[in-house]
Amino acid sequence: MSTDVVAVAPSATVMQAAALMFRAKVGSVLVVDDEVLVGIFTERDIVRALSGVSADAGRASPVRVLMTPDPTTIDPDASVGRALDVMLAGGFRHLVVMQGPDVLGVVSMRDLAGTIGSTDR
Repeated sequence: MSTDVVAVAPSATVMQAAALMFRAKVGSVLVVDDEVLVGIFTERDIVRALSGVSADAGRASPVRVLMTPDPTTIDPDASVGRALDVMLAGGFRHLVVMQGPDVLGVVSMRDLAGTIGSTDR
């Protein structure tokens, strides 16, 4: 799990979010409004934004238009197997780890792949 959470406001543009993701070397950013998690914006969302009729318009779109609102989350005490099951069932590669209202981090499919063979499952 990455605990260096990268976040943007819902009004951030796709281009701003993409640049931030590139600099931070992450595949997703959390969308936070007034310190509340409201969505997640991923590489897939960037592809969707740029595959439309006008890539320029897609780059300037706010992330709130393309993000996944109210993303699925998992508790920090969940097992690796549980996290993998949730991700596979939901068809996504990034899972927000929360304890109550607090974001603790994001676990990615890549993070989980590194644990294969672990006894956590």
